[in-house]
Amino acid sequence: MGLIGGSVALALQKAQFVPHIVGVGRTEKSLQQALYLGVINTAETSVEAACNDADLILIAAPVAQTTAILKSIKPHLQSQTVITDVGSTKGDVLDVAREVLGVQFHQFVGGHPIAGAEKSGVSAAKDDLFLGKNIVLTPAAETNMQALASVTQLWQACGGIVREMSAETHDRIFAAVSHLPHLLAFALVDDIASRPNAEELFRFAASGFRDFTRIAGSSPEMWRDISLANKTALISEITTFENELTQLKQLLNNHDGAGLEALFNRASVARNNWANGKK
Repeated sequence: MGLIGGSVALALQKAQFVPHIVGVGRTEKSLQQALYLGVINTAETSVEAACNDADLILIAAPVAQTTAILKSIKPHLQSQTVITDVGSTKGDVLDVAREVLGVQFHQFVGGHPIAGAEKSGVSAAKDDLFLGKNIVLTPAAETNMQALASVTQLWQACGGIVREMSAETHDRIFAAVSHLPHLLAFALVDDIASRPNAEELFRFAASGFRDFTRIAGSSPEMWRDISLANKTALISEITTFENELTQLKQLLNNHDGAGLEALFNRASVARNNWANGKK
């Protein structure tokens, strides 16, 4: 019962897609808050009770918890129950699901909604969080097509645009466009905050710093897990970015205004084309 799980529940209720939503959380407080806010119909602390007669189970938790969650639900799964997740890495999740679920792995569909916010917790949940957003599904060779169709319909009911790709392709893409930017934001804020004149620096930081570092307010636990889970692809992206920084440093050392402007122009055109929906 956090931002993503709560937003899925609210979106499904708004779409009148499911008759009954059961919420499972780590704390009684979050469950009671979800009930109070009308996010879920029933709250359960018992995994067995929560899995009883479940058509579909959505794992909405940091990726490092996936193994423990799958092990806890496995004894209570029915043959027709579909299992999916919202993890930001997919190769590790599919490997764990294949190992833990065994013969029932064909009922598992890896998923990743490309939506979120820097705030976490069920109180931040919104019924339109996924509206018009890409939802990546990563079916494996063993995936049951009916299970894939069920998860696709779920996300379409939430207003999402469903895309399919391999887990490997997913992890490579998101290391570049999501995981690396988060690490850079965390690193910049940590650097500024650790300086002797940090208070003065933050006092004069304005909208540019705020926009660039917004995602550094995200859940440290979640991003710890994502970074470690996608370590190989992320290290490759860090190395590529280090090369880009080296190029910038050389242009500055050489007082190469034309080179700087050319780099800035390439980046500006690419960014504006992306923002305006152009290729």
